[in-house]
Amino acid sequence: MPRIPILSPEQMNSEQRRIHDAVVSGPRGMLVGPLRAAIHRPELADKWQQFGELLRYRTSLPSRLSELAILVTARHWDCQVEWHLHERDAIKAGLEAPIMAAVQLGERPAEMDADTAAAHDFGAELLRDRFVSEPTYQLVLARWGVVGVIELTAIIGYYSMVAMTLNAHELPLPDGVAPPLEARA
Repeated sequence: MPRIPILSPEQMNSEQRRIHDAVVSGPRGMLVGPLRAAIHRPELADKWQQFGELLRYRTSLPSRLSELAILVTARHWDCQVEWHLHERDAIKAGLEAPIMAAVQLGERPAEMDADTAAAHDFGAELLRDRFVSEPTYQLVLARWGVVGVIELTAIIGYYSMVAMTLNAHELPLPDGVAPPLEARA
């Protein structure tokens, strides 16, 4: 049960409905995840959805690596909804099942190409240590340049905010969906 009301379009005021309609007509196609909470403050929801759209659909990073960074973030925060919403996108983007399975368990995947390892390790270090080691940072910088390293950092930060919002307000998984992440000891 969510801790806050989840508004249907019929319950929204005109400003909330305007943001809802903008989100639904965009690449997401529906109001999902933390936007269901943010819609209570329409200006926040509007800025949030714009920022999320940029980071999800218009970065210079390959989509499979963006989705990997999102899954690493979801696992760090034990965010069931975030994992559920992005697992299918990661598969569609070509992220390999063994990599996803290791991340789902909170482990470093055993076999990754150099690009995947760089993106994974950057996210894992930033979330775990709150900093990124110089070797890992330089690997990402060498592969994707200044813009890529900024975007990767922003993806991890943005999806941390998403996970915290989903977890804090206990926004539920869709009906009939089992939690995809096992509890950690």
